[in-house]
Amino acid sequence: MSLVWQFYPRSEKAPHRIAEIAAVFTAHHEEISSAKFDLNSNDVLAVVHDDLAQMGIEVESGKAKDQKIPRPVRFARNGAAEKSFEVDGWDPQSSTIIEVEAGRGVVNNQWLKDLFEAFVIPDAKYLVIAVRAEYKGGKDFESVATMLETLYGSRLQIPLSGILLVGY
Repeated sequence: MSLVWQFYPRSEKAPHRIAEIAAVFTAHHEEISSAKFDLNSNDVLAVVHDDLAQMGIEVESGKAKDQKIPRPVRFARNGAAEKSFEVDGWDPQSSTIIEVEAGRGVVNNQWLKDLFEAFVIPDAKYLVIAVRAEYKGGKDFESVATMLETLYGSRLQIPLSGILLVGY
């Protein structure tokens, strides 16, 4: 199975920068394929880390506080961040959040938490969610794609310019 991705809304072509991010995952598919490997999300992120970083994207490099990427969602006096969410990657060039999920991406609805957080991060314009194409007999990419199709076909106002779903 090859890597698959879909940009939403489907009525628009993925912006160049978003397509470049998809290309990084595509270039490393042989190393991260969920059909071949049972990698956790940190392992997948480690594989694509250097290529994303070379693009100027801030990428989580570990579990220590100084290795995480906080994005503020609420501000206190004097503009200090009062509440932040940690993301796997942040592209300041395109205001894109990158989240990589593995086993719990669909089973535990982690992708929905990622979506919610992207909705409330004020400077986020795009969200990239990478999920397994397959997990324990399930089709994670297809499950999330179906939900995004429903979301984009609903009456909800989506506070992002677009979402890239990657199935690895």
